Amino acid sequence: MNKKTLTELDYYKIRDAIATYCVSDETKALLATHGPLTDAQQIAYSKQLGQEWTRYIQSPRQPALSAWPEIHSLIPILRVQDAVLAQEQLYALALFCRSVQKIREHILAAEQDLALTALAQLVQTLPDLQQPQQQIGRIIDTNGALKDLPELRAIKNTIASIKRDITALMHKYTSDTSIASALESTLPVYRADRQLLAVKSGHKNSIKGIVHEVSQSGQTVYIEPEDVVRKNNDLIQEEFHLQQEIRHIFQTVTAQLHENVTLFKTALPIMEQLDKTCAIAKWGVEHNCVFALPCQQSDTPQNDEPPLILQARHPLLGDKAVPVDIPFITGKRILIITGPNTGGKTVTLKTIALFAMMNQSGFPIPAAEGTRLPLFSSIFADIGDEQSLDQSLSTFSGHMKNIATAVRHADKNSLVLLDELGSGTDPQEGSAIAMAVLDTLIKYGSFVLVTTHHGILKNYGYTHPACINASVEFNEDTLSPTYRLVMGVPGESRALEIANRSGLPRAIVTKARSYLTNEQADISKLINGLTAKHAELDVLKKEFDQQQKELRNQQRSADLKDLKLKQKELELKKHGQKQAERFLSESRKQLENLVRSLKEGEVTHEKAVSVKQYINDLTQAVDDHDTAIEAEEQEIIQTQQEIEKQLTAEKLHKKPQHKIPKKRLKTADALAAATPFAPVETEAQVPLVFKEGAEVLVGASRNHGILLSKQKNNYWNVQLGSMKMTIREKDMTLIPTTAIPSTPQITIDLVKSDDVDIIDSDFPGNKPLFELRLLGLRCEQAIKVLQHQLDLCTMHNFHEFSIIHGKGNGILQQAVQDYLSHYPGIAEFKFATPEDGGTGKTYVKML
Repeated sequence: MNKKTLTELDYYKIRDAIATYCVSDETKALLATHGPLTDAQQIAYSKQLGQEWTRYIQSPRQPALSAWPEIHSLIPILRVQDAVLAQEQLYALALFCRSVQKIREHILAAEQDLALTALAQLVQTLPDLQQPQQQIGRIIDTNGALKDLPELRAIKNTIASIKRDITALMHKYTSDTSIASALESTLPVYRADRQLLAVKSGHKNSIKGIVHEVSQSGQTVYIEPEDVVRKNNDLIQEEFHLQQEIRHIFQTVTAQLHENVTLFKTALPIMEQLDKTCAIAKWGVEHNCVFALPCQQSDTPQNDEPPLILQARHPLLGDKAVPVDIPFITGKRILIITGPNTGGKTVTLKTIALFAMMNQSGFPIPAAEGTRLPLFSSIFADIGDEQSLDQSLSTFSGHMKNIATAVRHADKNSLVLLDELGSGTDPQEGSAIAMAVLDTLIKYGSFVLVTTHHGILKNYGYTHPACINASVEFNEDTLSPTYRLVMGVPGESRALEIANRSGLPRAIVTKARSYLTNEQADISKLINGLTAKHAELDVLKKEFDQQQKELRNQQRSADLKDLKLKQKELELKKHGQKQAERFLSESRKQLENLVRSLKEGEVTHEKAVSVKQYINDLTQAVDDHDTAIEAEEQEIIQTQQEIEKQLTAEKLHKKPQHKIPKKRLKTADALAAATPFAPVETEAQVPLVFKEGAEVLVGASRNHGILLSKQKNNYWNVQLGSMKMTIREKDMTLIPTTAIPSTPQITIDLVKSDDVDIIDSDFPGNKPLFELRLLGLRCEQAIKVLQHQLDLCTMHNFHEFSIIHGKGNGILQQAVQDYLSHYPGIAEFKFATPEDGGTGKTYVKML
């Protein structure tokens, strides 16, 4: 990282601009020695501190850093035994202590809210300077003035008394009428902090005293009366005494600080680092900068993650800078930039290199989020005209000297900048040297940025796999550069257009154009075509990115709605749980009171009645709660049905539909709303009523049961397999049964399942199932089972059921859908809702 290269890249100008944001002159001096780093951990840590400072600066919190004077030179003095610091030096140390205390408090207070992990850890390493601050604060106030100390108060009072005596004596002389004619003035005159009388030279013997001065005209002498002389001498002695006492106090405090000199030595570099990184963040916030991401490295340089610079702006151009995107491609480590003069090739070259150096210094860069940059161990540059009369160097020789240095020392971690490569000599020979240099640097694996006007190098960049062409865009309408970088397309030099705009006579430009061969014209057309295609791809890419952004926003919105629904569901569950807990607690208290009442004394008729009444009240409360829930549920169902009817009517009004989607009803509702076919000669429908011996489906699991006997409050004893349970009537669904008439039956042959090898317990026997499970069956077996189910539904006037076929590879799902679409007795079928199985389950409604 030689100084000449960094100067050419304007690195030092950026560094000096950042230094102005420091609060301490010591940090400014430290930042003046700061340069690009090569250690990845140091760079990452510096950038982390800068990022955390950025969050703090952008928050509404008060500034955490306050200025302090230079204290670096005071630390050696504190190390000397019996040394004495002056008042202003002690005040400087006090300000430093105050700044340390302030930054510690502010950063730790914001650590959790702003995620200031690194900053918090750093400020916690600051030593506690509260004791030194108190020691200095005992004698010096917050403004740097010496406090009114008790040990000085008596001396100050004596000095004040002497000054009053001097004033009184001088007033006596100036007001004495006997010597008034001898005085030039009735006011005392000050010379060397002593009060004197201005006496006429002819009356100098009228007042006894010491002559301190004579006027230039000799007409006035300045006399200090004898009694005033004695008082002034006393004043000088007391003031000397005061200064001795003050020095003693300062010496005592300095001795106390001497014991804590290591604390100041430890705290100063930490405070300088905090001040430096804060100044970097302030500069970045003001210039709308971001901290670049690192490029991920691989085993070979060609497979490293490529740099990506988004909306790059040169920091010294200000508002004149045109934001450019520079997306590099994996494996392309040689960037060849071509295009017109004054088009921004060299600025782009410098911007990329400057960003790399700023990134390795821990500085933010003026670009957009997502920008990433690699780390370089060295940088070599050949920029500008290196002509030197003193060293007998021509332009070409100067370029070759810089290029030779780069070729000798570059490696895979080097950044090489070659401006106008191959210029300054014969174009053919210059191009040959340029390609040979690039071949060598490609062999090294270096990262190379090249600008050129040579057409041969454009072809080199197009044909070599390690290179990529780029061009600075040129506006055909205004005949001026736009300063945008177009990747993948070489650019034209546009020398004729620029010459014409620069004032070269049109006749000369026209003559020059006639010298261009047709081949060169064809190349220009090809480049123009490539540029147009690239512009079209840019538009398509922007549209695609916008669509992707909208899809991501829609997905986030859907996820947010789903999260809100889950949160609402959780709140309802918690509310229900609280109500249940409250009901249980109140019931337990009442029950405990009843038990206590029964235990105390004899069991009387009144106590028995009260127990029964409690049980009845408890049962009634539960029934009332269930009734309220059922009423609310019916209201929701009714509202939903009305909405679906409106939606269906709107759809039918817009476009005729063969299938009218309807809400999936519960099993009980489906059976209750079912409309039977015309009477079948073979069977008569039996009314569905709850009675002993009736078959029912129990609960959400749809377990089969038989009613045994009815209890109170609509409860039934139900036989469930080998168990007997008491279940509420509302939790059961009656199964339709048929009465066998005396007339002869019409026999219908159903599909047999003799060749079905795997038949589970859900396979329909003589009655249709509410839920047909086809999981585990082969496609042919499943279709025969489905056909058998559909035949049973037709016979038993069964209107709705569901099929579980799973998702898998979609073979069974597709087979079921195809069969249902051709079955004549189907009114409609559709996939289940997501919460009920989605595409792994199908709802079927019969005609």
